[in-house]
Amino acid sequence: MILEITVNVDEWFGKNRYKADSFSDVKKLVKLKNDQKKIISCIIPTLNEAETIGKVVSELKSKLIDNKKKKLLDEIIVVDSGSTDNTKEEAEKAGAIFYNSGKIMNKYGFKRGKGENLWKSLYVAKGDIIVWVDADIKNMSPKFIYGLVGPLLTNKKISFTKAFYQRPIKVGKELRPLGGGRVTELLIRPLFNMYFPQLSGFIQPLSGEYAGRREILEKIPFFTGYGVETAMLIDIEKKFGLEKMAQVDLIKRIHRNQSLQNLSNMSFGILQVFARRANTLGKLIQVQKIKKTYRVIESKKEKSKISYTLRKKPITEIQRPPIITITEYRKKFKKFPSWLEA
Repeated sequence: MILEITVNVDEWFGKNRYKADSFSDVKKLVKLKNDQKKIISCIIPTLNEAETIGKVVSELKSKLIDNKKKKLLDEIIVVDSGSTDNTKEEAEKAGAIFYNSGKIMNKYGFKRGKGENLWKSLYVAKGDIIVWVDADIKNMSPKFIYGLVGPLLTNKKISFTKAFYQRPIKVGKELRPLGGGRVTELLIRPLFNMYFPQLSGFIQPLSGEYAGRREILEKIPFFTGYGVETAMLIDIEKKFGLEKMAQVDLIKRIHRNQSLQNLSNMSFGILQVFARRANTLGKLIQVQKIKKTYRVIESKKEKSKISYTLRKKPITEIQRPPIITITEYRKKFKKFPSWLEA
């Protein structure tokens, strides 16, 4: 069932925008959580994050699980794409539950990618509320959790929250306060303004930190790669309405910045997902098949000359169906398909 309710974006921008510090009274949130009989799971998708995963897990576990009076989280789960470093050892040593994504519902195969980890995490997590955070956050604090779950516990009308923040970028040895989020500013924001203006008010549409109620997350499809965040916003807005969504100011996020080439590859995957969604919804009609091969231009300096090479790179975003349509999931959580619940 697709909702066709139109919400004024300007009004939504003011009304559904929160500050994480407004929810800093964790004991109050814990009481609300217990009164509402909610279970909250924190999921961290990983691929070779041994350098930071231990610190991220330790910070959240010590403050929001081990502290009984502030036990806002019930579990911290790491879902991994097949790391070749010590991510597993560091995560488990810090106290996280570790899963290899390829071993979760393995009859459905394995696609390496962040979105695959998120989709499969819904099967292994027990929470009514799911919080996803990235593993490379260098300034991780409880704020990343209580800021995102705060609106969900205090406002029953909100079903999904998205983080926004300043993203400092390191240029040489200098850390500049603004400049991160290059794909957002150069690709996603212009596309949203042009084709999905209802989503133009999201400050960080590609942020890796967000939370939602299981009852909506299980009913949307997940793309397996970096396009997962783009499609998630489009699908939640179309199916449940913008008024169910909110964004939260987490002030600042310090993390590892990607190279320009990696951002270029990421952008192509995101554009692939965007084109598919826009095409399906009649926003941007594309008669030919959506391309899955990206031509990369590489330069190499040899002596005093620079040579250029054009290389083809396959980048394919696979769409996983709403997990509520998976038999094993329905049996485990005693659920019915969304079309029976509508």
